[in-house]
Amino acid sequence: MSDLFVSWSEYHQKIEQLAAQIYQSGWEFNQIVCIAKGGLRVGDILCRLYRKPLAILSASSYTGPDYQTRGQIQFSRHLSMTTEGLSFPILLVDDLVDSGISLQESITWLKHYQKQEPEGDRPNQIRTAVLWYKSCSVFAPDYYVDYLTDNPWIHQPFEVYEQTPLEELVAKHQ
Repeated sequence: MSDLFVSWSEYHQKIEQLAAQIYQSGWEFNQIVCIAKGGLRVGDILCRLYRKPLAILSASSYTGPDYQTRGQIQFSRHLSMTTEGLSFPILLVDDLVDSGISLQESITWLKHYQKQEPEGDRPNQIRTAVLWYKSCSVFAPDYYVDYLTDNPWIHQPFEVYEQTPLEELVAKHQ
């Protein structure tokens, strides 16, 4: 497996490209749901650009000291949002689609969540958007910036914080 290193500048440019692609498609949505942690920054910027409410679905499947070991996906019990409920159609965003399981399971989770809400029979149209779509994925997102045929490990600019001891930050800022 190869490695792909992404700078902050490249990362933000990819989010802007994704926003432009969704806009050019002409598809309109009422709310953005991001999958945390990876989709938080993507969802934040898209909700600012589109001026749509953001909801956060926390999910985790990578564990271990290096965060590179994939286990069973775990979801939060609830969405974090400031709206009364979900407002379909929804744009579901994450940073990347690797195996595709997180996006597939997130859609299932959102449809189940919708049934628990009052007026749960509303249309449940959901489209997905990511920065990177790996060819090994069993799920094809509706919108993506880069299709990666060699399935690299993507080193995103914020990963440095996963390896930085707090003592180093304290020393750096004294």
